[in-house]
Amino acid sequence: MARVELLVALVALVFTIGIFAQVLADRYRIPSIIFLIVAGIVLGPEGLGIVTREAFGVALPVIVDLSVALIVFEGAFHLRYEDLKATRSTRLRLITVGALISLVGTAITVRFALGTPWDLAFLIGSLLVATGPTVIDPILDVVAVRDSVANALSFEGVVNDVTAAILAYVSFEVVLAEQPTRIAFLEEFAARLAIGIVVGALVAVVLRSLIRAVDRAAGNAAQNARLLALAGAFVAYAGATLLAEEAGIAAAATAGLALGNLDVPYKETISEFKGDVTTLLLSFVFIALAALLSFDDIAALGVGGLVVVAAVMFVIRPLLVFVSTRGHQFSRDERLFMSFVGPRGIIPASVATLFAVELTDAGLPEQATTLVGTVFLVILATVVLEGGLAPYIASALDVVPMQIVIVGGGTVGRGLAERFDAHGENPVLIESDADTARRARDDGHTVHVGDGTVAETLRDVGVADAKLLVVATGDDDANLLAAQLARSTFDVNHIIARVNKPENTDAFEDLGVRAISPTESAIWAIDNLVERPALLKWTVELGQSGDVREVDVTADATVGRSIAAVRNDLPSECLLALVNRDGTNHYPGDDFDLERGDTVTLLGRTEAVDDARALFGRAG
Repeated sequence: MARVELLVALVALVFTIGIFAQVLADRYRIPSIIFLIVAGIVLGPEGLGIVTREAFGVALPVIVDLSVALIVFEGAFHLRYEDLKATRSTRLRLITVGALISLVGTAITVRFALGTPWDLAFLIGSLLVATGPTVIDPILDVVAVRDSVANALSFEGVVNDVTAAILAYVSFEVVLAEQPTRIAFLEEFAARLAIGIVVGALVAVVLRSLIRAVDRAAGNAAQNARLLALAGAFVAYAGATLLAEEAGIAAAATAGLALGNLDVPYKETISEFKGDVTTLLLSFVFIALAALLSFDDIAALGVGGLVVVAAVMFVIRPLLVFVSTRGHQFSRDERLFMSFVGPRGIIPASVATLFAVELTDAGLPEQATTLVGTVFLVILATVVLEGGLAPYIASALDVVPMQIVIVGGGTVGRGLAERFDAHGENPVLIESDADTARRARDDGHTVHVGDGTVAETLRDVGVADAKLLVVATGDDDANLLAAQLARSTFDVNHIIARVNKPENTDAFEDLGVRAISPTESAIWAIDNLVERPALLKWTVELGQSGDVREVDVTADATVGRSIAAVRNDLPSECLLALVNRDGTNHYPGDDFDLERGDTVTLLGRTEAVDDARALFGRAG
C-alpha cells in the first residue's frame, strides 16, 4: 500500500476508534479522555504498533497544532463574561497566583526529586501549568458541578493552556541559551502574549463583520457563519505563530473568547458545529499523542518520577486551589473537588514531544528523555486517576447538586438564586424579558431566555430532573400555568409558587403546589417584629452569616450514636436542633439515638454547618 493510502487509512482508523470512545464515554458516563488515552497506548508502539510517529511523518505536528488551535478556540468561545462574573476574583487568582504556585512548586519538586538542572526543571514546570479544556471539559460533561465551579475550572484551563505554551517556549530558549537573564525571559513572555492577544482580537472583530455580512446576504448564512468561525480559528493561530512561536495559542483563545462575547448572529449553530468538529479532533489528537508514550522513558525516572506525580496531584494542586479560592462562595467540598481535578493534556504532550526532538538534535538526549518521561507520566497519572475517578470523587464529596429551576428572573427570582447559590445549590433562572435576563446574568446567575409556561422551554432547562421548581413571576396566571405544565407533563413533584394575590392561594394548593403569599409573609414579618424582635433579628443575621441545613443520616460512624456523643463532635458554632424520623419531628435529648434515614437540622455559622454535614452524610 502506498504511503498516502496508508496515511489515509490510519487517520480513518484513529477517527473511527475516537468516535467509538466518545460513544462509550457517553454510555457509561466516564470522561472520554480515559478511553482515548487507553486506545492510543493500545494502538501505539507499546501496544499493537499501528500508530507511530514514523507512520505520520511530518504531518503529525501540523495536524496536532491546528487541532489544538481549534480546541482552544472552541473552549474559549463557550466562556461568557456574564457567567464568569461570579467567580472573577477566583479566576484571576487561579491564572496568576495559582499558575505561579504550580510553576515554582513543580520546578522545585523536579529539581530535587529527579536531580535536573534548574532550567530544565522550570521547563517541565512551565508545561505542567496547563490543565486545559481538552481534559477539563470531558470531565465536566460527565460531572455536573455547580456552574460557578465549572466556569472557574474551564476558564483556568483555557488561560493556562496559553500561559503554559508561552512559558514553555521561553523556558526552552533559556535551556538552550548560554547566558539567559530574567529580563529577557519576561520580555519574551510578554511579547508573545501581547502578539497573541492583539492578533486574536483583530481576527474576532473581522469575523464579526464578516458573519454579519453573510447574515444580510442571500444564501445559507448559518453554514457560512460556521465556516467563517472555523477559518478564523486557524487564521488567528497561524497568523500569530508566524509573528512569534507559541503566540498562536494565545491568539486562538483570544479570538474565541472575544467572538463568543460579541453580538454575533448564529452563535448557537457555530457552537454546535465547532463542538462536533472539536470532538473529532480531540479524539484524534489524544490517541495520536498517547501513541507516542514510551514506557522506557517513564521507567527511567524511577522513584523520583512517582514523587513528582504525588507532589503535583496531592500537594501543589490542592495548595494552589485553596489559595486561589480563599474567601469565595465555594464550599470546602467544592474546593477539594477542584483540588483533585487538574489533569494535564494536549498542550504539555505536544510541546514536550517537539522540544524533546530539538533537545536530542542539540546533543542533550538525557534531558530530552527526562522531559518527555516526566510530562507523559504526569499526564498519564492525572488523566487516568483524576479523570477516571472524578465522578466518584464528586459523589463522595457531594458536589453535584440537582438543579433548582426558577421561573422569573425579577427581584424575587434573582434573590432566590443568590440564596440557593450561597447554599451550594445549582439554580437556573427562566426569564422571557431580554433586559431582565441581562440583569440576572450581570449578577452572575445562570439564565435561560424563554417562556416558562411553554413545555419546550421547561424541557430545555431539564425541569424533569430538577430538584425543585419555583414559579416566582409577578403574574399568578403564568405561575399557575407553569406549575400545571411541570406537574402534568414532566411529573415534577416539588413545586413552590409565589402567589401575588392571597385569594389565588387555593388554586395552587389544589394542584398540590406549596404556595407562598408575599402579603401573608409581610404580615408574619411585621408580627414577629412587634412580638418577637429577637427572633426576627436572629433570622436576618442567619441569612447573612449563618445557615440552617437538613442532612440525612447516612454515615456509618454516626448511625446508632446518641445525641450527647454526636454533639461532642460538632463544631463549637453549630447546633443540632431537630431530628425528623418517619415524618415526625423530635427535639432530641442527650439519650436519643440516631438511626439511618433520620434527618437532622443543623444551624449555626455557615462554615461550622458545612463542617458538621460531613459527620452525618448527604444534605437532604
